[in-house]
Amino acid sequence: MVGSPGRAAATDCCPEPRSPAEFSAALHAHADRYWDRHPLHVRLHEGGLGRRELQQWIANRWYYQKSLPQKDAAIVANCPVADVRRRWVRRILDQDGDGDRPGGNAAWLDLAEAAGLDRAEVLDERHVLPGVRFATDAYVTFARTRPWPEAVAASLTELFSPALMRERLAALRAHYPWIGPAGHRYHLARPEAATADAEHALAVVTAHCTTRSRQDAALAALAFKCDVLWSILDALDQAQRTDGP
Repeated sequence: MVGSPGRAAATDCCPEPRSPAEFSAALHAHADRYWDRHPLHVRLHEGGLGRRELQQWIANRWYYQKSLPQKDAAIVANCPVADVRRRWVRRILDQDGDGDRPGGNAAWLDLAEAAGLDRAEVLDERHVLPGVRFATDAYVTFARTRPWPEAVAASLTELFSPALMRERLAALRAHYPWIGPAGHRYHLARPEAATADAEHALAVVTAHCTTRSRQDAALAALAFKCDVLWSILDALDQAQRTDGP
């Protein structure tokens, strides 16, 4: 009887890990925090952005897009598992391009030009808001400084992105017909790649986060990433509501 409270206390102190199914469900539950529900995305998809507002969104989103290979390079640098590194490096090539094959970043610049922006003004980041820069840089720093499984977990917003990108492609075509067809290459190609990337990242996280504390850290990392994305749109939303269309 004397030992029973001690055993109970140890159990309370170190809870059992979630089962793989429970852990996966907890990760998927973060869909409620994803940025598809942000008022700016709602306005974009309903056709409520003016030309300048849409250009501002594209130019600011570029800063996030171009930072993703740096985030992924940090994960590769910190990861000691060769199989994970070999698969993860594909993300860098998918964004930066591989030889003669252009990547997602080139496709995003095509969208900027199709929307009437000059490529130079996007590349020099003159339109990037401080809040967008701060939130994006915080994400890259997170990937560089936190344990690599947490950085992988943070990428799992890709679980929710394919449906959003398909919806956005339909909205761009329906509500912003002045964007030429060449501008839609990113949203045409990315859902398939994001689906494959998310499946791989989910398998990595569930395989390497097998204690309750590591699972909790992975869930916190995904929540942080959702906050990063929401903060990016908060900065844009505030700027657009202040400046007007």
